[in-house]
Order: sequence, then structure tokens, then C-alpha cells
Amino acid sequence: MLVDRLWPRGVSKQQASVDEWFHDIAPSDALRRWFGHKPERWTEFRTRYLRELQSPDKHELLGRLRSMTRETTVTLLFASKDEEHSNAAVLLQLLTRKRPARRTAARS
Repeated sequence: MLVDRLWPRGVSKQQASVDEWFHDIAPSDALRRWFGHKPERWTEFRTRYLRELQSPDKHELLGRLRSMTRETTVTLLFASKDEEHSNAAVLLQLLTRKRPARRTAARS
């Protein structure tokens, strides 16, 4: 799954082995430009991106991506050279975070 807003330069869609392009789950253009891959902005970028992911349309896409990870192996593709400071790193954390077990009320 390509999770960048922009298609990577120098890679044709025919050459790429991409099943789906989740460009709408990527950070907004304004946030992407503000961040500019500057590590000193990482903490604020992550906070802003997580806030964006709470919007109904992105939340729905995130749910769809989560469902896919339960059914098959999903590889998040992105163009940034900095793996640690990318939107894919934020998505990976969200997708692999353990959810608390549901508690059921005891019935008598």
C-alpha cells in the first residue's frame, strides 16, 4: 500500500508493485509542506498528523487499512528516505498498537 500523497518520482505505475494507493490517508498537503522532512519538527508533525487521522474520512481509511492487516500482510510503501520520521512510521505505530482486551460484564 502506497501511503504517500504524491506518487514517487522516477517510478512508473506499471513498474511499481502497488496493490492500492492510499493517498487520502497521507498528511494534508499543507502539513506535508510545513514538515518538510525536518526532524526537529517531528514531534509536532506527529501530533498534527494524528489529529488529521481523526477526521471522518481518514478515520474510515485507517479502519479499512486495519481490517486489511487482519486478513493479510500489508507493506506500507513511502518515498521518504527517513523511515523514522515519516507518515508511514505514524501509521505503522497505529496499526501495530495493541488494543486493550474487551471486558465483558459477568452475568449471574
